[in-house]
Amino acid sequence: MNTTGPAIGIDAGGTKTAAVLVEHDGTVLARELRNTPAQDEQATLETMVATAKAVATPEATGVGVAAAGMVDLDGVVRYAPNLAWRDEPLAASVGAALGLPGLAENDANAAAWGEFRHGAGRGSGHMLMVSVGTGIGGGIVLGGTLYRGANGFASEIGHFVVEPDGPLCGCGNHGCWEQVASGTALTRQGRLAAERHPDSELARIAGGDPATVTGAMVTQAARAGDAVSEGVLLDVGYRLGVGIAGLVNVLDPDLVVIGGGVSEAGELLLEPARDAFRRSVEAPDRRPEVPIVQAALGADSAAIGAAALVFERTGGPAG
Repeated sequence: MNTTGPAIGIDAGGTKTAAVLVEHDGTVLARELRNTPAQDEQATLETMVATAKAVATPEATGVGVAAAGMVDLDGVVRYAPNLAWRDEPLAASVGAALGLPGLAENDANAAAWGEFRHGAGRGSGHMLMVSVGTGIGGGIVLGGTLYRGANGFASEIGHFVVEPDGPLCGCGNHGCWEQVASGTALTRQGRLAAERHPDSELARIAGGDPATVTGAMVTQAARAGDAVSEGVLLDVGYRLGVGIAGLVNVLDPDLVVIGGGVSEAGELLLEPARDAFRRSVEAPDRRPEVPIVQAALGADSAAIGAAALVFERTGGPAG
């Protein structure tokens, strides 16, 4: 088996499927992006294979898949909230279709590994990644090893309850962390803010219709100096930081990396998160500083991480 060539990484999301061809040092040699037919299991699998073939070369080492859902230690997707997979042997199916060794991993875990190997986490030994998008995902690297848990389902950090009487979450519980500190929270609070402040820049960007406000609009308005939008990001960032403090108390990492679409708000989100973290973590004056930084690989993090895991698990170069 070739262990020196590049690897293919696939990020299979509910809307888009991305594939990259990655060298062992993290360099992306080629990329392809296609729409995901999320409600059709077979069509989704075929799209993944076709997307991977578009970047594949004969020298490819293997293929890694990053999938949003519960992926067990054998690469079987037991449950995917936004895709049709139920007990899908994804690693075996994609690998066989491409004629390559295959593996599958939760997308946030893969993103964490990508950042650890080739992004903002380089040089860390114990890293926590918090991926803030529509929900909150996570990845944990302890002692240079991706922590997967007993069944492969570890790091579902968005679903610990922080407000028992809070908003209903898609998992069935009320007040999960991702309901108060994610893109969903940013959109919900942004709409309320635009309704209460019809003269704000946020309301203007939304065309006067609060129901059309998105998290991206909140960030856009805040960057333009809109105090209303800055307040929304301040509140969401604060709740993000409080949750990070709890995780740092448990895991004791040396670095926290914030990724996902919402992280594009940059310091407008990260600075209130850092402030809340310092106020909430146990004995902040008695522990080494734990930096909270923005992810470096952007939308490629999960696909690059999936490819990097191929090297990790097949004995090829790890970077």
